[in-house]
Amino acid sequence: MRIPTILIVVLMACASFQASAQSDSPQKTGAAIGPQIGFYKAQDADAAKAMGGVALRVKLSDAIGIEGSINYRNEEYQNGAVNVKTWPVMLTGMIYPLPIVYGAIGAGWYNTAIDYNLPATSVTPSVTLTSETQQRFGWHFGGGLELPVGSAVKIVGDIRYVFLDYKFKNFPGSDGVRSNFYVMTAGLLFNL
Repeated sequence: MRIPTILIVVLMACASFQASAQSDSPQKTGAAIGPQIGFYKAQDADAAKAMGGVALRVKLSDAIGIEGSINYRNEEYQNGAVNVKTWPVMLTGMIYPLPIVYGAIGAGWYNTAIDYNLPATSVTPSVTLTSETQQRFGWHFGGGLELPVGSAVKIVGDIRYVFLDYKFKNFPGSDGVRSNFYVMTAGLLFNL
């Protein structure tokens, strides 16, 4: 059995335990939206970077929620020779084993612009590297905390691991470049 399958089974068991333990209490459902910032580094990227975006989170019950988010990322590979700008649109399922603790698993669509910045001397005259745009699918899992601050605002923070495989088709010698990454995010959610 693969690790992601085990993770899904464990998260579902925690959610059913939470739901049965709190069946007598009123459900705390609702939607919230707000900004988020993150810090990440892809495995073979040149440096760690910050990212920013916005998230919409909907709690369907005390134990289950969903989140949609869009962010902006910019990273470099191969000592600055490849610049990657990404706008990930992610959908995440959330399971709350405790009211302030959640597990997360989901998928993302990564609209990516790749620019090649090689000096003319590093490429033979017959090779032309043109910029390209890719759409990649990736998935992620992780967990975090959702802390209420009053009745209308929550502070959230989590860590997620993202599986993402860029293809730098036009860049010689980039076949083994790994672009999976951890991302730590923090944000505010304002109840709607």
